[in-house]
Amino acid sequence: QVQLEDSGGGLVQPGGSLRLSCAASGRSFRPYAMAWFRQAPGKEREFVAGIAWSATITLYADSVKGRFFITRDNARNTVYLQMNSLKPEDTAVYYCASGSSPLPSTRLHEYDYWGQGTQVTVSS
Repeated sequence: QVQLEDSGGGLVQPGGSLRLSCAASGRSFRPYAMAWFRQAPGKEREFVAGIAWSATITLYADSVKGRFFITRDNARNTVYLQMNSLKPEDTAVYYCASGSSPLPSTRLHEYDYWGQGTQVTVSS
């Protein structure tokens, strides 16, 4: 069993930055990929970024490449999402997810544990 606690969301103006955190507990953190997904009102949950357990491989959705950066600290069992140059279309609930393999995937069903979500609102 794994517990994931998302945090760091909030209200930010367009062009601003936020850093999301996800603290994991309950099983060994290191062998598994981690990812961030997001879900806007009326839309399906979509992949944002993923990172391998070794942190040597990262994946990003095209819509966030060059603006968002995912990192992990295995000593602290924590994964981060640094979000820069935020746009109104980035507004969503952001979910941390723990994968079932060491390599990240963009596929929702390859993640078996989820955080409760943290709201990010980009608005002037």
